[in-house]
Amino acid sequence: MTRITALAAGTLALLLAAPLTAAPSDYAPAVADSHRSEANRKLDESRMPAAVLDFAGFKPGQTIADFQAGGGYYSELLAKVVGPRGHVLATTQPNFYDKAEWGTLTAAYPNVWPMIVPGEAMQLAPNSVDGIFAHLVYHDLYWVSDKYQHPRLDVPTVVAGWFSAVKPGGTVVIVDHVGPGGDPREVVEKFHRIDPARVKADMAAAGFELVAESDVLHRSDDPHTANVFDPSVRGKTDRFMLKFRKPG
Repeated sequence: MTRITALAAGTLALLLAAPLTAAPSDYAPAVADSHRSEANRKLDESRMPAAVLDFAGFKPGQTIADFQAGGGYYSELLAKVVGPRGHVLATTQPNFYDKAEWGTLTAAYPNVWPMIVPGEAMQLAPNSVDGIFAHLVYHDLYWVSDKYQHPRLDVPTVVAGWFSAVKPGGTVVIVDHVGPGGDPREVVEKFHRIDPARVKADMAAAGFELVAESDVLHRSDDPHTANVFDPSVRGKTDRFMLKFRKPG
């Protein structure tokens, strides 16, 4: 049975919290919403969005930044979670932005606001969001690609920007592929994965507190030594979920 480990405020002691169910009923309507794209629905089985949203715990009326939102898989789900009084700021790079795809999405979910900016300029205003959601993209902070116009980023600067952007008491939720230890840039270049210990260290250095983690997306049959795009593991990787809070 899956457990969430909660970090008591001001301490490093991890406490066991209540079990996380596989399909939290509170989020079933968001997953079942008829406006979701068929392409995104096909990813539900492996991504387990109801469980992820339950872990994230975002609330109606909040403003959430969906960092490097890709095709908007979680943007449309978060739009239902925060409701008409909330907003989803979907950040994405120009070369990853499909105008027609996002036009359809924003017509169905008008509380989603795409923010199309280069990776090195992806900044949010101070104290402007209640939370940040980063799904399978944190490792890309360490990735460099001329082909995909992804520049080398200064990770501490990016994470410090997140700390500035999140309101006191707000949260950052990170879901990513579990990777081995070692130089994160080498690991990401080879596997497109990241060691969760590296994420924890980066976030702590910026001032965030770890408040919860979950193994609901754990896959014991993933050896962590194959690139996530390898057919043997694609869509079936071992993944971690971490939640951090900005003190205040």
